[in-house]
Amino acid sequence: MDCFQTISRLKGLFCQQLLFFIIWLSRFQYVVASQMLPKPSHVTSISELANPPGTGLFDPIEISPAVIPHNPFPSEPLPPMYPTFPTTYEPNLTGKCPVNFSAISSIMGKTASDCSQPLAPLVGNVICCPQLGSLLHIFQGFHGINSDFLVLQNAAANDCFSDIVSILVSKGANTTISTLCSVKPSNLTGGSCPVKNVSAFEKIVNTSKLLDACGTIDLLKECCRPICQPAIMEAALQISGTQLTMNENKNVVGEPNHIDTITDCKGVVYSYLSKKLSADAANTAFRILSSCKVNKVCPLDFKEPSEVIEACHNAAAPNPSCCSSLNAYIAGIQKQMLITNKQAIICATVFGTMLRKGGVMTNIYDLCDIDLKDFSIQEAYGQEGCLLRSYPVDVIFDNSTGYSFTCDLADNIGAPWPLSSSISSLSFCAPEMSLPALPTSQTLKNSGYHESMLEVVMSIFSFFAFSALLY
Repeated sequence: MDCFQTISRLKGLFCQQLLFFIIWLSRFQYVVASQMLPKPSHVTSISELANPPGTGLFDPIEISPAVIPHNPFPSEPLPPMYPTFPTTYEPNLTGKCPVNFSAISSIMGKTASDCSQPLAPLVGNVICCPQLGSLLHIFQGFHGINSDFLVLQNAAANDCFSDIVSILVSKGANTTISTLCSVKPSNLTGGSCPVKNVSAFEKIVNTSKLLDACGTIDLLKECCRPICQPAIMEAALQISGTQLTMNENKNVVGEPNHIDTITDCKGVVYSYLSKKLSADAANTAFRILSSCKVNKVCPLDFKEPSEVIEACHNAAAPNPSCCSSLNAYIAGIQKQMLITNKQAIICATVFGTMLRKGGVMTNIYDLCDIDLKDFSIQEAYGQEGCLLRSYPVDVIFDNSTGYSFTCDLADNIGAPWPLSSSISSLSFCAPEMSLPALPTSQTLKNSGYHESMLEVVMSIFSFFAFSALLY
């Protein structure tokens, strides 16, 4: 009995110490994070990326004009992270779109911010275009809120689409968002879908099942164990008239005309959901569904890495020529766009596969200290890359600090080197998770930078967390 009492006292003492440590650590992290340290060594486990990250001790940081230093070289072009603030103007409306836009002003404002003039090309794939697509779906449902219509007629679609873009631009959105996101007035018309009104829709589709599946979407489960996505596809197939055809001949839905019809009908399903849900609920659902889609592919454009292959073909140890060529290639990638942590894993695998096919068998990511963040756009002066979290995030505009967005502070880990020269599908879902093995060495960077204090703190916390599990 005395033994058990002693253990209980020890557990209580340990918990108190751990609590004090966590409080100290939470205060200390802001000091550490504010130091613009060069690339730290990777220590974070890949398991943090396997699922959408939750709230942890190390909160994300914000990249804002307020914390970006003034350009010391006025004669040189500004780095891509330097925002320029657009001059807003009054929208030039057609006067023919029968919609009171003020009723959806919050969604319009969010979209304008997410597609802001300086950042839209950099965040188009992950933030701007998903939000713009959501706005168009919501507008479809809102347009016919007091009618039986789920879509707009062609003439009204042209006028309303023009007004939507004009209003967004007047609020600071990029003038090229329709081209950037490949959207057009026909996105509001339902296209070739044969069902375009509520009464016909509700006769065909089990709307209770659809609303139950998509009314509230679980952010942590939908991308791995989808509920809403198959419900939308089922409804789209039903109203497209291809459900019976698909059962009789499974290859018929692969024909282009059927794919286009199903895609158009999915837009009608989104419109119905927008009609039945609040604007905020619909926007949240549509953004989650978009995140499931964008995190499955790498949006970066990789040119043929012939120079890297030539320099790294026989590399078996840290090689200045190889690393120089690799860093020069990746410097070009870093000018493209911001990507998410999950996209970075896929991009690193795609690029590594290209190198392996060219004959580079050695893990040059490890030799040259390439991190996941190296595949995303860099902050001022290329000191540090920014990866966005895998779940939906927004660009924030503040009159005093300007535009900002949240970076994931927990992704300073090495880029995964593919195990073979063939691209196999990656899964971020347990239990079928199939990520490549990450480097385990805690070596210092080849560039000569020492391990950051943040890593030391994280290592100490990992020790305490592990010790707590023992009790």
